[in-house]
Amino acid sequence: MDAESAVKPVVVGVDGSECSLTAVDWAADEAELRRCPLRIVYVFAWPLLYTPLGAPLLSSQLDELMETARQVVHTAERRAQARVHEIGVESAVIDGGPIPVLLEESARASLVVVGSRGLGAVGALFLGSTGVELAARAACPVVAVRGREHKAQRVVVGVDGSDTSLMALWCGFEEADLRAAGLTAIHAVHRQMDEADGHITDAVNRLRERFPGVPAELTTVMAHPAEALINASADADLLVVGSRGRGGFRGLMLGSVSQAVLHNADCPVAVQRAGKAR
Repeated sequence: MDAESAVKPVVVGVDGSECSLTAVDWAADEAELRRCPLRIVYVFAWPLLYTPLGAPLLSSQLDELMETARQVVHTAERRAQARVHEIGVESAVIDGGPIPVLLEESARASLVVVGSRGLGAVGALFLGSTGVELAARAACPVVAVRGREHKAQRVVVGVDGSDTSLMALWCGFEEADLRAAGLTAIHAVHRQMDEADGHITDAVNRLRERFPGVPAELTTVMAHPAEALINASADADLLVVGSRGRGGFRGLMLGSVSQAVLHNADCPVAVQRAGKAR
C-alpha cells in the first residue's frame, strides 16, 4: 500500500442481505488492517423502482423504501463499528445505478468490496456481466467476498507474466504482509514440461526482497487456470487475480474463466487492474 492510498477509504456496497453484511465484516477488518476509514454505500437505484406497467411508485412507497435503505446502512454501520477500534466508519445512501456509483466511489477508494450475491442491485453485481464490468473498470482493486472464512494465513495470486498479473502479484504481497501471511503465486501451464516465465520468477524474487517478512513460493501447475485457482482457494484467505491476462489467463475478466473464479472460489477474490509501475 502506497502513501497515497493509505488515506483513501475501503468502500463496501450493501443491500441488506446476509451476504452483504458478511462483506461489511470483511471490509471492516480490511480497513482496520490498512488503517484507513470504512465507507458503507447503499445504491438506491431509482430507475428500478417502477411498477411493471410503468407507473411511478407513490410518494409514501418511495419514502418507505428510502427509510428501509437508511435502516440497512445503519445496521451495517453498527456491525462494522463493533469490529473496529482505530478507524472511522461512515455510511451513505446514493441515488443511481450500481455500476456508475461504485465506479465513482472507486476513484476515491483504496478498495471496493461487494458480496458475491444478495437482494438488490449491488448484491447482484457478481452474478453476471455487471460485476465483470466493475472489476475491469474500477480505479482501485475490487473484492468479491464469497466462500468460507479461512484462517490459513495464505494469499494466492494467479500470474502469467502479463502487466496486470504482475500488479496482482504486488497487491498479493501487500495483502500477505498486512496479514502476516504467506503467499503462493500460481502459474498454470498447458504441458508438464513448461516452466514458469522468467519475468514471473524475477518479479517474485524482487518482491521477496521488497517484503522480506512474507514467505513466498512460485508454483507451476499443469491445469486450466480457473481450476488451478479455484482448487488453491480452498486453503487461502484471499485470491488475487489481474483484470486481464495472457496465455493461460487470457480473458480472465472477459469470459468463462472470470465467471468460474468469481462464482466458485472458496475465499474472497480480489481483482487488480493494471496501474502505474511499482
